[in-house]
Amino acid sequence: MINNQITVDSVRLISASGEQLGIVSLTQAKSLAIQEELDLVLLSPGAKPPVCKIMDYGKYRFDTIKHEKEAKKKQKVAEIKGMQLSLNIQDNDMQFKAKNVRKFLLTGDKVKVSLRLFGRQLANPQNAIPIMDKFYELVSDVSTITSKPEQNGRQIVMVLSPNNQKK
Repeated sequence: MINNQITVDSVRLISASGEQLGIVSLTQAKSLAIQEELDLVLLSPGAKPPVCKIMDYGKYRFDTIKHEKEAKKKQKVAEIKGMQLSLNIQDNDMQFKAKNVRKFLLTGDKVKVSLRLFGRQLANPQNAIPIMDKFYELVSDVSTITSKPEQNGRQIVMVLSPNNQKK
């Protein structure tokens, strides 16, 4: 809230240079803001008494929007990549897929590893857990298990997320 939108009796006032002017009445705070040709901006309405600052509100809004845009640019949105395994996967195929998953994890993406069961394989889904565990061991140095291997219909699904290491 700014200027005439503020409806309290007294406020803790901060000048445009940042120094505390103490607790003053609202009319006195408005008159000081008018003298400096700036706006009276309510910063923290929940405080006792509320805190107001004398500043150029247009510039303040511009700066906050600019900072939000910069923060959004620097933010990395983690995608969820997928990797399919099978119950009778060979070691060299598993190592190749683990190498690709390692690339995904190092770029900061999560990986959903799924193993699809076909036909008679559905009778013994517990045979898939050792394969998922072996696959995790291949990438365990760069990942952590977000969701443990669990059966979801015809698939056994596990979600891996990258380790929280700052580069």
